[in-house]
Amino acid sequence: MANRSTKRVRPAEIELKDKLVSLNRVAKVTKGGRTFSFSAIVVVGDGEGTVGNGLGKARDVQEAIAKAVDDAKKNLIKIPLHKGTIPHEQNGKYGAGRVFIKPASEGTGVIAGSAMRAVLEIAGVHNVLAKSLGSSNPHNMVKATIDALKKLRSPLDVSRQRGIKITKVYNG
Repeated sequence: MANRSTKRVRPAEIELKDKLVSLNRVAKVTKGGRTFSFSAIVVVGDGEGTVGNGLGKARDVQEAIAKAVDDAKKNLIKIPLHKGTIPHEQNGKYGAGRVFIKPASEGTGVIAGSAMRAVLEIAGVHNVLAKSLGSSNPHNMVKATIDALKKLRSPLDVSRQRGIKITKVYNG
């Protein structure tokens, strides 16, 4: 597999923001009645190309969110950004969730569905076109979007791999 520019990042090095993508109440039926607990999906990032996702489960909403944030901080990756957008088109897949992301010109904004929008905004992508092609399940959408972002390659990486000057890869 090719050497990718996505690197694991230590959470202590950067100031992270978190965003709740989904909160789900689940019930377990027992002899004594129903027992409720909560499942939370959270994305964290610095707004400058670092992003991660996490899942937390607990009997209390705040505790579930806190667990999800801790989990997301353990799964941080760094993505290449260029002038507030992504360097090239990319597909991502996780389970039945499939996504397509495409760079957009300045002023376009983030045009994406709810779960994808949360990931892209936290990552620091300001102009992008995105489409959900498969399942709309938030778990799969978030992980498919992260998969697409992991596959992105910067023009510098491409020029190194091909052994050519960066101006031949990207004129900008």
